[in-house]
This record gives sequence, C-alpha cells and structure tokens, in this order.
Amino acid sequence: MKNRILALLMVLAFALCLSACGGESSLPDEPYQPVDYQLYPAPVDAYVGDTMPFVTEDGTLELYYLYDTDHNGQGYHPIYRYTTDDFVGYEDDGMQLNFGMMSDPDPAIGTGSVMQDNDGLYHMFYTGHNDAGNGGQGKECVMHAVSTDRQTWEKIPEDTFYSADNYSKDDFRDPEVFWVEEEQCYWLLIAAREQSKGGVVTKYTSTDLKNWTLCGDLYAPLQQYMLECPSILHLGNKYYLTYSWDCVTYYAVSDDINGPYTAPSDNVLDGTGFIFYAAKTKMFNDTPYLCGWLGRSALTMDSGMYQWAGSVLNHQLVQKEDGSLGVKEPDSFGDYFTEDKTFKTVKKDGKVKISKDSVTLTAAEDGYALADMGTRAPTVMVECDVTLDENGCAGFAFGGSESDPAYTALCLDAKENLLHYEGTELEDLDKYDPVALTHFEFDAGETHHVKLVCENEIVVLYIDDTKALSNRIFHSTDGAHIGLFASEGEATFSNVTMKLPAQN
Repeated sequence: MKNRILALLMVLAFALCLSACGGESSLPDEPYQPVDYQLYPAPVDAYVGDTMPFVTEDGTLELYYLYDTDHNGQGYHPIYRYTTDDFVGYEDDGMQLNFGMMSDPDPAIGTGSVMQDNDGLYHMFYTGHNDAGNGGQGKECVMHAVSTDRQTWEKIPEDTFYSADNYSKDDFRDPEVFWVEEEQCYWLLIAAREQSKGGVVTKYTSTDLKNWTLCGDLYAPLQQYMLECPSILHLGNKYYLTYSWDCVTYYAVSDDINGPYTAPSDNVLDGTGFIFYAAKTKMFNDTPYLCGWLGRSALTMDSGMYQWAGSVLNHQLVQKEDGSLGVKEPDSFGDYFTEDKTFKTVKKDGKVKISKDSVTLTAAEDGYALADMGTRAPTVMVECDVTLDENGCAGFAFGGSESDPAYTALCLDAKENLLHYEGTELEDLDKYDPVALTHFEFDAGETHHVKLVCENEIVVLYIDDTKALSNRIFHSTDGAHIGLFASEGEATFSNVTMKLPAQN
C-alpha cells in the first residue's frame, strides 16, 4: 500500500512540475465572436481608398476617402467621410461629393485634400479623371469644390485646370492644398510626371485659391513613375514629405519647406504590397499622424498579398533624435485597451522554458519551439519585450484550435532584418520567401518592445515605436489560438500582457 501511495504521489508531483514548467500540450478552445470594427473601419460591402484627413475647429478628425467597390461602373470613387475624435470609433457620414457625368472631367474621382481658407470657407481640391481624355486636354485634372458647412459641396467647374506642357497630361493628380504662413500664400502640391524626370511632386502657389502659378518641382528622386498622394508635415526643425508608389508609402525629409528633400536609406514605415498605401500626414491634438489604408486581401485570404483599397489604418508618428520617423499605435488605444486578460502559457512543441513573466524558446536545427497562450480574443492588444539571437527568427503563431491545429507565423526575423507574414505554416517557414514584409534593423542581444493590436482579422505589429507591419490574418480568427515561437536560434518573450477593451 505504501509503495502504491508513493507512486501516486510521484505521478502527481511530476504532473505539477509539468504544469509549472509549461509542459501541457494544449489549452481548451474559448468561444469566439467577431466584433464591430472600432479601430479599422470600412463601409459595408465597400472599401476605403485614399484618405484626405481634415481637422475641424472643434478638434474632430474628418477622414474623407475614395469609396471603392467590387462593382464600380463607368463612374466611380465618390468621396465619402468618416469622423472620429480619438481613432477609437468612427461615425460614417456617408457621401460628400459625387462623381460627374461621362461628359464631365470627373466621371471618376481621384485623391485630393480638404482645407479651410483664411476667410472661413471650406475647399475641396480633388482629381478629375476621364479616360476619354477631355478633348485632348488630358485624362486628369485638378478640380475644386467649396462649402460653408462641410455638409453640402458645390463644384466650381471654371476652376478646373490641367498640366503644363512639359508634364504628362494623363498623370496629373492628388492635389494637396494648404496655407504657408512664411510665404503668405497657398501651396498646391501635385503628383505629376515630368518628361525628363519621371515622377515628381510639383509645386503651385496662389493667393486666391483660383489662379495658380507653377513654381517647379519640389521633389524629383528620378526613381518612380509617379509620387502619388504627396503631403508635407512640419515637426521641430524638419519638414517631412510623404508620397506613395510601388504599392508603398514613403517619406523624404528636409530642413526647409522648399527643400531639398532627401529620402533616408530606410524610408518605409509599414509594409509593402498595398499593406499601407496613399497615407497623408496630419497634426491632430498636437500629435502627428499618418492616415492611410490597409488593402483588402488578394488571391487566398492569408497570402500576404493585397489589392487597392480596404480599411482605415492610422499610425501615430514618432520623430527620432536623428530626424528620422517612426510609427506607433495611437496613444488613445491605451485608453481603449484597459481590461487585463488573464491567460496561461503552455509548452506546445520543442524546447520551451516558462517562468512567471517570461517564455524562452530554443529552436532545434530541424524544428521549432512553440508555446501556446490560448484562444486569441477578437479584439486585443498584446504587449511584450523580445530578445533574439543575432540570426534568430521568432514571433507570434496563430492556429492550434481543435478545428484547425496548424499554426502560421508572424515573424521577427533577425537573420534577414525583416518583419514578415505570408500565411506560411511553422514547419515550412524556410521553404518560402517573405511576401508581406518591411525592413527592421535588429540589434543582436538587444531587447525590443513589441505591441500587437488585433481586431478581427486585422493584426498590426509595432516594434520599438519605429516600424509597423500591418496584416489581415484570417488564420488568427474563428477561435484560433495565439502562441509564441522560435524557428531559428533562441528567443525570450518577457513581460507578456494582454489587454481587452473595457466591458460596458
């Protein structure tokens, strides 16, 4: 009898040790119910195209945007609007400006900007696009509408104008209009294509918002076909020019608003391939933001490839000591994610060491290490500190539910100095090249601070207030678990927390 009791006690002790060391092989599934989009909205059965941010006198951010659908007709892209005061919850204000007839310059509308003049009148400058060519004047032009209340807009056809002779008549778009105090005039930036330079940002000036003088090219990197959706932001003693092409949003920097502007060696703040596109800068509550969109999925849902237009995506900008820019989640998210989510971490595969506030994973040469943290909540912010080997690859894994046991990997890749996701299962990571990616310079042995903001399938990774990699990860939804993994080298995740929105 004593031997049987001793054996039973030994089994219980071993089981307790496994539990304390993270030796469990699985966690039970929890219920999952998608939520309404509060952080990354899109219209019902439609998509958010290029945004045009405007801040009202009472401190509200209005996001005008090109309304896109999967069934655009001959006329398309009317301008719609979202309104928010904190990036957490948006009011849908509906259509603000409709496209014109096929006989008009704007049967299709392109990006523009909204501003208020010194007399209080509101102006919307936008792109008119007509594939018929407007009688030889060109497919694209700058158009003008005005409003006294931002509820009803009146088009001013006589203010329409086309490109100068040495610029492409078919690539002349995205007017950005603003007042420049030091020059006592209005500026208009245009994405244009000059015959000898390729894509340029061209500058016009005006004193009445009706008659414009061409002043030449503000920025001409001699690299891209076009520099779409230009905008300028003044921070400290620097000026930042943002623009988009190659399915990517870029920036250049100058000490003077008139330039010269120089692109840093790494001038991309989020991912490639329509992950974050057509973003424009705006100061809101004395804080700089970069307002754009996350594209909708292309091909298969988790391919890491995206199409034009999708959901609202706003990053808060961070000015670094060296004058470069970084991005982080909007500060208001901290007031949104306030409820601690308790969770348990268990070993799932490979060499995993779990202590009270950290998880260390060591990948085998022919495998990976994986710890599971249970079902991912529909909306959650995960925060942690991560330390990687010099050539390590680790990150967040999604899957492991009873209905779908496979895990896919969102990677912090120190070996390649990349953040990437492409829907690849853990065991196949070394077989495929990254698709959805952005560069990030990892420091060997240094600890990096990471936040993961999740709302339904949208998963946005921030690291060190420097870079973001935004994604749609459908494999993280419908009851999928969230885990931590290492596929190469050793990685330690410490101070791991999960926060949920406060329950009403």
